[in-house]
Amino acid sequence: MQTTHFTSSQAQQLQADGFVILPSLYQPDEIAALLQCVEKAPPSGPNFRRSQEVFAIRNLLGEVPGLWTLLNTTPLRTLLNQLFPQGCHVVKAIYFDKPPLSNWLVAWHQDLMINVDRRAELPGFGPWTSKPEGVSVQPPVAVLEDVCTIRIHLDDCDASNGALKVVPGSHQSGVVPMADIAAHTRDVTVCAVPAGGAMLMKPLLLHASNRSTSARPRRVVHLEFAAAELPEGLQWRERR
Repeated sequence: MQTTHFTSSQAQQLQADGFVILPSLYQPDEIAALLQCVEKAPPSGPNFRRSQEVFAIRNLLGEVPGLWTLLNTTPLRTLLNQLFPQGCHVVKAIYFDKPPLSNWLVAWHQDLMINVDRRAELPGFGPWTSKPEGVSVQPPVAVLEDVCTIRIHLDDCDASNGALKVVPGSHQSGVVPMADIAAHTRDVTVCAVPAGGAMLMKPLLLHASNRSTSARPRRVVHLEFAAAELPEGLQWRERR
């Protein structure tokens, strides 16, 4: 049976650099099952976005409920127990597909917004957005620092098909104003991840991705986990 050992050096890298790559979290048959489950999902509603350049599913576990059974393997649970010894919950799940020869790129940014069940006037929370799929808000930095993202790669991914570029250590700078981001993106690392591997990253890490220049897809399941509870009855919208 496959096991995942999150070493102390990997934990230190995650804290220092804001990211770490685990080359083998899922087996080929598990990846095939995940892809089959996603491909069976009826692509309709505000959480689905499909074009020649991108296919994305937001609130992934709500839209494709059978997916969590496939994702929730012993290696993932072991990893989460190491990351969050006191327990955690899923707070966001997205499926991203960058099709072959897509000209979709993502500019440098931090993942600053969380999905919540309603709007509430709370100190340190804002700005707020309201879209057809629900309400989102930028929370205090302490909330974002508690979150860990696990990007599960369903395809081999490198610079040619849209691998993430990151700025190691940039998560330690807090929220970087948009006008200052260019000054922070001089020391860049491209994060190649094999199929079945995972990239762990902190939301405040500056990251971006280029257009695809190959015929290979880049399909990713993006999961965000947190241990924290939100204040005054505010709830994570996708919590499970």
